[in-house]
Amino acid sequence: MPDRLPVVAVVGRPNVGKSTLVNRVIGRREAIVQEQPGVTRDRKELEADWNGRDFLIVDTGGWLASTDALDAQVSRQAERAISAADVVVFVVDATVGVTEEDDRVAAVLRRSRRPVLVVANKVDSDNREVDAWALGRLGLGEPMPVSALHGRGSGDLLDAVVKALPADDSAGPAGADGDRNATPAVPAVAIVGRPNVGKSTLFNRLIGDERSVVHDEPGTTRDTIDTVVETEHGPFRFVDTAGMRRKSRIEEGAEYYSLVRALQAIDSAQAALLMIDASEGVTHQDQRLAERIDAAGTAIVIVLNKWELLDADARAALTIDVADRLGFLGYAPVLKVSAKTGKGTHRILPALAEALEASGRRVPTRELNQVLQAAQAAQPAPNAKVLYATQGAVDPPTFTLFTNRTLPPSYLRYLERMIREHFAFGPTPLKMRVRRRTG
Repeated sequence: MPDRLPVVAVVGRPNVGKSTLVNRVIGRREAIVQEQPGVTRDRKELEADWNGRDFLIVDTGGWLASTDALDAQVSRQAERAISAADVVVFVVDATVGVTEEDDRVAAVLRRSRRPVLVVANKVDSDNREVDAWALGRLGLGEPMPVSALHGRGSGDLLDAVVKALPADDSAGPAGADGDRNATPAVPAVAIVGRPNVGKSTLFNRLIGDERSVVHDEPGTTRDTIDTVVETEHGPFRFVDTAGMRRKSRIEEGAEYYSLVRALQAIDSAQAALLMIDASEGVTHQDQRLAERIDAAGTAIVIVLNKWELLDADARAALTIDVADRLGFLGYAPVLKVSAKTGKGTHRILPALAEALEASGRRVPTRELNQVLQAAQAAQPAPNAKVLYATQGAVDPPTFTLFTNRTLPPSYLRYLERMIREHFAFGPTPLKMRVRRRTG
């Protein structure tokens, strides 16, 4: 694998089929698609390949020359994708023809001096191909008739993309063991929370680049965006997710798929940053989201954002509120930060590193049983006994207890606390399973 995969940026004005084309290229539904302008707002990078050539394909939001602050940010994201691309795929709706916005995008592309392939999208039949030729007046080469929805012409387009990529110098010999992909997995960290709590602002601060659109409008991030960052604590793959709302407030279409992607990010992540708006306190939705993370067995760090907006009395009240309403996450560190100014954010990476180390830790079976024997001697269970225990898994650490009778839930929590304290598990959930031996 080369140190850097070549980058293909897919750009164009809103609602011309960019995300549909990206999904067609990668062969699965990753980019959110809906018949409504403005669904894609952030840059989303995805790995793709064609005829043995690997590359990154970047889905961008629609480019618009607008005075609207959010539209301007989305357009800047597209321009940043163009500047970083090796090849640009410029998508135009052939059924509409060249619009004023298309002309403006074309002007940006001509100034970029990047190789550009013009895609005349929505050419669903031979009768529509005549519409494609009118796009030649953009001055960016011969348009390629494609139907992203049905796949028509997509193979020819990918052939042209691969041909335009820089020379592939990754075909050298593999490593000594013959495996070019034998690199350790980078832990994924999902940044989750309700809409407009500052997730994208924190994401951008952590990765040191304005990758996600930040705007004071709830629900700006519609998809999951991820970036691998090298830090002094090792690499992390930060995943910025869409804000979570109650199902009764979620509309059909793009917002529903945003929720699905965010939940998938939690389930597949090794750690989560649960962001809470300190100025609003812990809400019922924050509690539900925390329960979901805990049930997934994901290591968690609680981040109280906008801490700088609170006075002394409000800070004291919020501290009590967190302990009360998120008491089941008593093992998780609580960090008080300002994602906007950066104050307190320096503690996030060390907390994540500690949580991930604890989540992947194994303990000696003999020592585990000694701890449980001592705990039972100090406080015996009523009419029950743990005969033997073993750690069966990590991420999170999972322990199986073999007993002669059913253990009361309160006693199981006591044993979990003894294990946590003895082995200093710290900020990671522990899973306790009980198997009752009969006979």
